[in-house]
Amino acid sequence: MTGRLNGRRVAILGGGLIGVSWAALFYHHGADVTLWDPSETARADANARMQKPLAHLATLDDDSATLGHLNITADLAQALDGAELIQENAPESIPLKHDLFAQVEALADPSTVIASSTSALTWSELAPGLADPSRLITAHPFNPPHLVPLVELYGVDPDRLDRAEQIYLAADRVPVRLRKDATGHIANRLASALWREAVHLVADGIADVEDVDAALVNGPGLRWSVLGAHMAYHLGGGDGGLAAYLAHLGPSQERRWSTLGNPTLSSDVQAQLVAGVSREAAGRDIATLENARDAALIAALKARKSAPGV
Repeated sequence: MTGRLNGRRVAILGGGLIGVSWAALFYHHGADVTLWDPSETARADANARMQKPLAHLATLDDDSATLGHLNITADLAQALDGAELIQENAPESIPLKHDLFAQVEALADPSTVIASSTSALTWSELAPGLADPSRLITAHPFNPPHLVPLVELYGVDPDRLDRAEQIYLAADRVPVRLRKDATGHIANRLASALWREAVHLVADGIADVEDVDAALVNGPGLRWSVLGAHMAYHLGGGDGGLAAYLAHLGPSQERRWSTLGNPTLSSDVQAQLVAGVSREAAGRDIATLENARDAALIAALKARKSAPGV
């Protein structure tokens, strides 16, 4: 449902890939969005680059969207004025983000939630950039944010986390909370663990890149689109659930864990990976692959909306 953020103000700091995707999402759901970027080029191109994610969102929603308002500015104070949520998307540089946070803290209302989209940096690394670190939360999206619902939250002020969560929920996101600060948050740690083994399978000569990807997409990946890892094993235990699985197959799981690899990204391994994805891409450029991914994501999201929850 769209329009649930009508009259609410969101500031987007940074007009790159992630910032534009966030801006489109909040605008689509009725928020008054101000997009700030110090780059004249980024500001000039932002509106045009929002059209693709807005078209995706329109395709996803059966009802007619009640859009918000969009303003693009080089004036940071104007962008922050009246904002309930500040979604920061600056490059992954600690000094750069610290400098931006100091400017934001001086201009924004003290009650405003400052949310960083950071993926590589932790709250503990970013928080020293503010005189009052409790004003900051990390709110890590999965790319592209307007299509993938996940937002991973961490902060030390429960009230700010609650208020941010309500805004993300109103934008049809699925917020999850970390109980402690961690590099890679939750999902990137899971994705990194999986890719480490995917690389090992190639480096150890067990399978080619294409077959590893096909095995994932047509096997556990399909199941993971509707079930989490723990719930999948719970169902794998039959009537006895996870307890039965652990009692019966726990030792075999440990044996598999003991054989998992710890590869290095040597020049030879990198060459194998690049050659493999080149074969898999079959001549399609990045834009074509992105379009295919987004179309598949939209189809999957539509299917999930009509499917019963597990």
